[in-house]
Amino acid sequence: MSAELAFKPRILGMICNWCTYGGADLAGVSRFQYPTYIRLIRVMCSGRVELEHILRAFSNGQDGVFIGGCHLNDCHYNTEGNYDAIRMVLHGKKILEHIGVNPERLRLEWVSAGEGIRFANIMNEFSTKIENLGPLGKSEGIDEKTLKSKLEAVTNLVPYIKLVEMERLRVRFKSDEEYHRFFISEEFNRLFDETVGEKLAISQIISLLREGPQTTGEIAKVLDLTPSEVSRHLNSSSRQGLVRYEEGRKCFALA
Repeated sequence: MSAELAFKPRILGMICNWCTYGGADLAGVSRFQYPTYIRLIRVMCSGRVELEHILRAFSNGQDGVFIGGCHLNDCHYNTEGNYDAIRMVLHGKKILEHIGVNPERLRLEWVSAGEGIRFANIMNEFSTKIENLGPLGKSEGIDEKTLKSKLEAVTNLVPYIKLVEMERLRVRFKSDEEYHRFFISEEFNRLFDETVGEKLAISQIISLLREGPQTTGEIAKVLDLTPSEVSRHLNSSSRQGLVRYEEGRKCFALA
């Protein structure tokens, strides 16, 4: 049997206690089949799942992450819990894409306690998607060392990302479609580049330099940036006292 056929993905689900967990329980009672390798964690609300939890899951080798919550306007605590979840997941998908990870590895769905067959169908569909993508990093063409560095850089930036979300990206719409339209809009892309994009590039550079001095070209190759973009970020970091240029070795290192 080939490695492709033998591959069993590691998938983690973080699901709402009041709705999606009930749907998962109903799927089990009703004997609706879905892959046994999916591991589920029950949380009290999908809105309690943080970007840091998702990044930690991927850093620990999960090939896919699923978030399940109550349908919009059906949160058992207030009307904001699942709205927080959809904002966080769509922003998270953008961040994953920015660092070269396929955003399809992260999925959010609404499942009520009475939708056991829907839960099973979603799990089967998502698991097939991840199986086809293969191990994390493989379809993206990212080696293990580089992937680890990228995920570490994003994780270190989470407090700043949360602040940006609160101040600049806390939008409120009435449907999934409206949220998706906003998070692929030019307005969102501009805000992302102005805030998270710049900081993320610098964070990735700092993460790489923790492993040792590197040239501008080496950094550009790993981060898939142009040498001029890397130079701009290095100059900015140098002015802030974060990095220094080693003249003798003609490379950059942490200050």
